Amino acid sequence: MISIDRFLSDEQDPKAVEKVIGKLNDLLTTGEEILYLAVQKKPAVNLLPDCIAITNKRIFYCEPGNLGLTMNFKDISWKSVKEVSFKEEFFGSKFICVPQHGENIVTEFIPKVQARKLHQAANQQLEEYKELVRQQKLEENRATASPINLNAQPVVEIPVIEPVAPEPIQIAEVIEEPEDETTLKLRKLKTLYDKHLITQEEYEAKKANILDSL
Repeated sequence: MISIDRFLSDEQDPKAVEKVIGKLNDLLTTGEEILYLAVQKKPAVNLLPDCIAITNKRIFYCEPGNLGLTMNFKDISWKSVKEVSFKEEFFGSKFICVPQHGENIVTEFIPKVQARKLHQAANQQLEEYKELVRQQKLEENRATASPINLNAQPVVEIPVIEPVAPEPIQIAEVIEEPEDETTLKLRKLKTLYDKHLITQEEYEAKKANILDSL
């Protein structure tokens, strides 16, 4: 069971946090963890506050239903988020999630301190996801271009190694290129494991597959 103590650092309602964490614990996937939880604080009656939870994989919107007897959960993954922002107002702040498609998701009356930390945590995860996508595209482009590079590279290197017999050098380069690609695959796999996107079992299995292909 997840401890709620670390989600009470900014005066979140303990009862709301305990109720939401208890439900979220059953919804988290392998390698997913809650990074921050904000609790709505309405200016008048705040018996049934909404909550927003940031995980390393998505944003959860938690809304009480049936007079608090049930809890409704909606989530949006980082790949579906375009940007996040918040707007401070007289009573707390608005937290705004702009999806890639559809209408903005706006939650009002989030305490200002919580809104700032919610925005910070969401932005960090969004940037990490975008960087991961950039790395994946770079890897795909490199893999697509590698046959051309294998043919072109010896032509570039021939003037430098001209005194040496060209055939052995050319063979050495052809052998060396897959080693670079394997290293990149292992580095990419380690990055996925470090970001908790795959389990240790998946990491070890995929690592073994890559090494077996050598």
